[in-house]
Amino acid sequence: MQVAKLFAPAAVALAFSVPAIAQQMGAPSVDDQVNQLDEMVDLDEGQKEEISTILTQTQREISANEQEAQQLQQQLGEHVQPDYDEAAIRADAERLGELTAEITADSILMQAKIEDIFTPEQREQLEEAMAQRQEQMQQMQEQMQQQGG
Repeated sequence: MQVAKLFAPAAVALAFSVPAIAQQMGAPSVDDQVNQLDEMVDLDEGQKEEISTILTQTQREISANEQEAQQLQQQLGEHVQPDYDEAAIRADAERLGELTAEITADSILMQAKIEDIFTPEQREQLEEAMAQRQEQMQQMQEQMQQQGG
């Protein structure tokens, strides 16, 4: 059960950390994410609404930071030239690090806020579902290795 407790937060964070860029690439919408979670832990209407609000707000914040991070990555690539400016490279790299930290913090805070909405029974259901998914993923990996090797 301890492994499930350690894995569940990471899985929830990954499952619900969907910025606007990923959404354009066909990632699930907020409604789809809430529905998926509802199927796993049977949310009530108030929980669905709270989670939807948290997801929407966090995705907006993450999306803005990701856009700036992409611009900085492009700028850093443009610095690769014979007459480089070390101070500019370091400043851009430092800002990129700050943005990465913000994105990570926002994702973890979102997950914690969602976890706070669940009942103890729902948390247990989620842990069990995440453990099952982990086991399925591991079995698939083993099958792929056996087929490939």
